[in-house]
Amino acid sequence: MAGFDGLQLPVELRSLAREFGLGGVILFARNVAEPGQVAELSYEAARLVSDVPLWVSIDQEGGRVARLKSPFTEWPPMAALGRSGDLGLVERFARALAAELRAVGVTLDYAPVLDVHTNSSNPVIGDRALSGKAEEVARYGAALIRTLQAEGIAACGKHFPGHGDTSTDSHLELPLVEHPPERLRQVEFVPFRAAVAAGVATIMTAHVLVPSLDEKRPATLSRRIVSGLLREELGYDGVILSDDLEMKAVANEYSVPASAVLAIEAGCDGVLICSGSHDQQAAALESLVHAVEDGRLPYGRVEDALRRQQRAKERFLAAAPAAGTGRPLGPQALRQVLGCDEHRAIADEMARFA
Repeated sequence: MAGFDGLQLPVELRSLAREFGLGGVILFARNVAEPGQVAELSYEAARLVSDVPLWVSIDQEGGRVARLKSPFTEWPPMAALGRSGDLGLVERFARALAAELRAVGVTLDYAPVLDVHTNSSNPVIGDRALSGKAEEVARYGAALIRTLQAEGIAACGKHFPGHGDTSTDSHLELPLVEHPPERLRQVEFVPFRAAVAAGVATIMTAHVLVPSLDEKRPATLSRRIVSGLLREELGYDGVILSDDLEMKAVANEYSVPASAVLAIEAGCDGVLICSGSHDQQAAALESLVHAVEDGRLPYGRVEDALRRQQRAKERFLAAAPAAGTGRPLGPQALRQVLGCDEHRAIADEMARFA
């Protein structure tokens, strides 16, 4: 899942897609000028590979993690939903969010955050979390997932096995989670079990070190955590994605090509490489190819990852405009959806609890 710079698809990204194939692209604020441009960009990005559409993905949670600003609706943080205690509001928000993403061709949203906010000094989660109570995160998170996906947007529960009780930012260093497995099962895993039951399309791993589960490797690169716990113990059968492999929590210790191989080997079905360094992305792809060729990465593991991606894409992308069934929406149609009165009213209602 490749990030890139600029408002159009770079030649280098087109070349990567042509030579290797890609799972998808991830959009950031640096790729966004105005809604019509995003819709055109999404349409082109999804069609970079002719046989299987690419995911067009984004972090659009609300609050401080929102790549799409006005004239899109600007949503309060997810903590507001948890404080509201109103499942109806949660569902109205998810329907409105899905409508705006769908209008500009986004097909995968890295939301909801399923971390339980049990550490008030956590610098990276905070009001991105729905609640500090596991059962509430589970209830509201599952409602968000069901509603987003009923409206055609693939959801992503993040960050497994739990980033809520950390005191450092994984963008900068490797956070430590010092709970025993029993506590993790009773608190951190509860929202992820609910997400699995709700049929969440994707789950994202956390770049955290949990010594009680794996003393050596961060969760993203740990077979014990990704395959042993998420896949086998929690019974998750969907797509597992890594968080950005260029975050320092992983990149301080592992090169991106090395961590890409380790993540797929651990059980991830796709990796995010977000900075827009196409040399880095190409090196990771080449590293995966070489790891299969020399036997370090079992071919069956790669086939399994591709099958899971294919199944999810058939579920969510078959009817998307990017799959070839229609052109992007025009300016008038976009104006009727983005930041409309109904959506602003939902945002205003959420803001009362922010």
